[in-house]
Amino acid sequence: MKAQTVILISLTLLITASCTPAANPTPSAPQQITIAMGYIPNVQFAPFYVAVEKGYFAQENITLKFDYGWETDILKLVGTGEIPFAVASGDQVLLARSQGLPVVYIVNWYRRFPVAVVSLAEKGIQKPADLKGKKIGIPALFGASYIGWRALLYAEGLDEKDFQLQEIGYTQVASLVKGLVDAAVCYAMNEPVQLRQEGHKVNVIPVADYMNLVSNGLITNEETIRNNPKLVEGVARAFLRGLEYTINHPDEAFEISKKYVKEMGDDQKAVLEAAIEFWSGPELGKSDRATWEATRKIMEEMGLLTREINVEEAFTNRFVER
Repeated sequence: MKAQTVILISLTLLITASCTPAANPTPSAPQQITIAMGYIPNVQFAPFYVAVEKGYFAQENITLKFDYGWETDILKLVGTGEIPFAVASGDQVLLARSQGLPVVYIVNWYRRFPVAVVSLAEKGIQKPADLKGKKIGIPALFGASYIGWRALLYAEGLDEKDFQLQEIGYTQVASLVKGLVDAAVCYAMNEPVQLRQEGHKVNVIPVADYMNLVSNGLITNEETIRNNPKLVEGVARAFLRGLEYTINHPDEAFEISKKYVKEMGDDQKAVLEAAIEFWSGPELGKSDRATWEATRKIMEEMGLLTREINVEEAFTNRFVER
């Protein structure tokens, strides 16, 4: 009888010990990560701001730090592992991979390529052919704006020699209003919105109407995917939740963004609304192989890729489909 009592007491103690809080693993501290934005704080980053404020990143045990600025070697920093994540366009990913940098595009953000050509309505420029012989301002002869411009010409069978292309930096609005150029390459949700708010009537030629290319999305590197797939999945999931919430609640997203973009005026609400049109679509976050192939093809035609690229290595839908 005594032996049975000892056994029962021992079993009771064992069960009790296994159920005490001390036996449960201690929650790990939130993982702090940096995302390179490649631009200054802006309402167009609203999905990130919403995801932070709504606790979507916190629910993935992630603390987010935004690295702003005009960083010219973001892809190199991500490719070498100095920064784990960044916002970048598909063309820049292909360019980086052709240079041996193992960067990977993990979440598609912009469903339509946002580069466009804008002009004052009085110029009568309504289609690409109308640009022949005109002075075209462009921020620089590299990057997404230039690739978008070349893609537009390629899609319409136009020759670059027929246009007067000149670098004007990010002075598109002033250059158009002062008559320094007839049209300007820009982002459709920026300069056209500003010009309309100033009372100007404009014509806009979206590149995506003629050839859609891979635009901005989230990127990381092969090592992070291999060694920390749960982190990549968490970042992708939190961002996509923020993106979906922003699309469905633009007014609230705008108010949230004010916390991150100091002295942001109500005129920026129109910028957010225009941007949402480029973000919206079925299967948020999913990349389309045909669009990647089109981007690769135009970049090869431009002589930008130094070696053959397998687009299936440049992007993945693995973390979106989960």
